[in-house]
Amino acid sequence: MKEGFRQAMAWLHTWAGLIFGWLLFAIFLTGTLSYFKSEITHWMQPEVQAHPLDNARSLAMAQTYLQQQAPTAARWFITLPDSREPGLTVMWQDKIDPGKRGNFIRKRLDSLTGNEVQARESMGGEFFYRFHFQLQMPHPWGRWLSTTAAMVMFIALISGIITHKKIFKDFFTFRPRKGQRSWLDGHNAVGVLVLPFHLMITYSSLVIFMSLVMPASILASYGGDTRAFFNDVFPATNNAPALGQPGQLLPLGPMYEQAREQWAGGQVARLVVNNPGDMNASVNVLRAGSDRVVHDFGSAVSFSGVTGEKLRVSTEQSLPMAISGSFYGLHLGHFASPVLRWLYFICGLAGTAMIGTGLVIWLGKRQLKHVNSGVMPFELRLVEVLNIASMSGLMVAIGVFFWANRLLPVGVAERSGWEVQSFFIAWGLSVLHAIVRRGRQGWVEQLSLGALLFIGIPLLNALTTSQHLGVSLARGDWAMAGFDLTCLGSGVFLAWAAWKMQHRAVARPKAELARALALKGEVN
Repeated sequence: MKEGFRQAMAWLHTWAGLIFGWLLFAIFLTGTLSYFKSEITHWMQPEVQAHPLDNARSLAMAQTYLQQQAPTAARWFITLPDSREPGLTVMWQDKIDPGKRGNFIRKRLDSLTGNEVQARESMGGEFFYRFHFQLQMPHPWGRWLSTTAAMVMFIALISGIITHKKIFKDFFTFRPRKGQRSWLDGHNAVGVLVLPFHLMITYSSLVIFMSLVMPASILASYGGDTRAFFNDVFPATNNAPALGQPGQLLPLGPMYEQAREQWAGGQVARLVVNNPGDMNASVNVLRAGSDRVVHDFGSAVSFSGVTGEKLRVSTEQSLPMAISGSFYGLHLGHFASPVLRWLYFICGLAGTAMIGTGLVIWLGKRQLKHVNSGVMPFELRLVEVLNIASMSGLMVAIGVFFWANRLLPVGVAERSGWEVQSFFIAWGLSVLHAIVRRGRQGWVEQLSLGALLFIGIPLLNALTTSQHLGVSLARGDWAMAGFDLTCLGSGVFLAWAAWKMQHRAVARPKAELARALALKGEVN
């Protein structure tokens, strides 16, 4: 009975991992890139230069700019630069009639001079972040699909733990140049090495979308009015309406400092000024999630914009919200220092590698049964095509996305959309290429192309902008320099993978078949 249960878990682990493996590989890889979302955006908008941080100066410049450009706006939004986001961002909403919503206008300012920066249109790292949980699909279908994949991933992790009764022994075992056995050893090693991270990241993703996948209690309690539920959980700041009488807005700097004192030095996410030219002007200072693990969705301090009086301070989180905020904070990793963020990144890559090696193991084991015949069944050929396109093809698509950012004309209409289109066109072409070029040759060619794309990114950056490695390293702009260096390292790794794939010795069919029989019971 015990062995029968383990075999059932092995079957579940195998087929759950295969059916959703290609999607999970893309979700994990783009989610891993999202840990450096801000740095990717900075590289993709090189016009926004990094300067030493001076929040008091930046806030004063933002207020001056908005008073000149949007004195009669309904609301102002100010996002200050930080160590990861060098740009000073301002946004305002036009005056609106009752019952109507005004247009939002967004501008990026230089944090040193206060001048408007004409940055190229680009989604930047936001594309990977959004794709990670929305899959470039209409709401809510992408979120449903990604959450279903997360549930399958969680099941695959649990069933994998049950299946491998010698899981910790397997962790210390690696036999190189042994074909399928080496792939299995690598799969087990990366799986066990970062198992706590895998469990945390998968379970927390389910908690984040709990209201989407488990809405029964909400619907029962609120009679189907989900908006009322979210209003109770995330109450909006109750801002006084405009009086229609002109008022002088005080400097925002002292309010900013008072809010930080209220949070014992906590970081500020943004400032929202309501009715800035009215006697009933109010200022809401919203707390960032980068200064603690537990994310607080509604932490804010409100002031009167005319008198500077503190009006409201948000209450402490309830225990259920604090637990939810903990999972949210752990998943996104906004609180992480640079070293911890790199650790998140490495663990994410390990998770991606675990999924990829699992797909290779499944196909390799079954291909061995057809070595002598030389004829591969359609279903195995389909898996082979999907393996190549979902892994090496995705790397090519990411490289094309970055190249498109530098090669597309800066002033072209819907530029950010064309960057995304370039990504999907390249990914689609990788599928066609995998259909035409069979097996190892398809892997080698796509990995080689990916290597060329990533190795060429620092050179492309130097040829198309003034922010090349020599400049960024000298100025201490580690986000810009780190992106170039990471792409260079990624390209070298892909080149090594292509070389290994090209020069891997072809074992005798009988020997491979013998290994496959030896692995029976270990790989399913």
